[in-house]
Amino acid sequence: MKIVFIGAGNLATRLSLAMQRVGMQIGQVYSHTSENARQLAVKLGCPWTTDLSALQADADMYVFSLKDTVLADVIAQVKPNNGLWIHTAGSMPMDVFEGYAARYGVLYPLQTFSKGREVSFDVIPIFLEANTKKDADYLKKIASALSENVRFMSSEKRRSLHLAAVFACNFTNHIYALSYKLLEQEEIPADVLLPLIDETTAKIHAMPRAAAQPGPAIRYDENVINKHLAMLDDPDMKEIYQLLSRSIHKEAQNE
Repeated sequence: MKIVFIGAGNLATRLSLAMQRVGMQIGQVYSHTSENARQLAVKLGCPWTTDLSALQADADMYVFSLKDTVLADVIAQVKPNNGLWIHTAGSMPMDVFEGYAARYGVLYPLQTFSKGREVSFDVIPIFLEANTKKDADYLKKIASALSENVRFMSSEKRRSLHLAAVFACNFTNHIYALSYKLLEQEEIPADVLLPLIDETTAKIHAMPRAAAQPGPAIRYDENVINKHLAMLDDPDMKEIYQLLSRSIHKEAQNE
């Protein structure tokens, strides 16, 4: 089978390389920037383009791996063909393809991706959706070659999943960044936090969430909380600290 990638970002890079690794042919890469298109195409050993009208018309599948804000606009510019069109977005509905393609679906890998970092696709949950039973089976076969954890999910449920992922990944990563910022201000090496971060993450795999929650907020220890707040000069960090402390305490009371 031949696949065309429309997009050359973090997810597109890791997914296309994983597909190629299991024997799928990547026929072409498109990006609106020539440098991104060229870099990925060199890794894959395939042609590239920055012109949507120059996309190969005979591919079996077209993977739209783009920012949500441009997805619909790019879809509208691609000439209709007989291939299966899929996107990889968590928060975009499958019917964004409606009226532009006869065959379409979604392949959403629930993971954070970086161009330069290898990931093991065989443990990544992949969520699928297709507009026909035949293409649902086809997508399942493709996804199962990549991962042992393949599931079907509606656009509505996938949107909720994406929201949960933002809390679990994006917000958590931002909290790490704020923690590092506090340490840098005191010239404390940031890597001292890594064992703590690793153990916090490991607990999620083995313990109930409530039992794994540490810190003064769970019992709302105002003595400690007020001391911490007094140390924070940044009003945004102070607000985040207060909001999270209240939320942790509220959840603990409901357990």
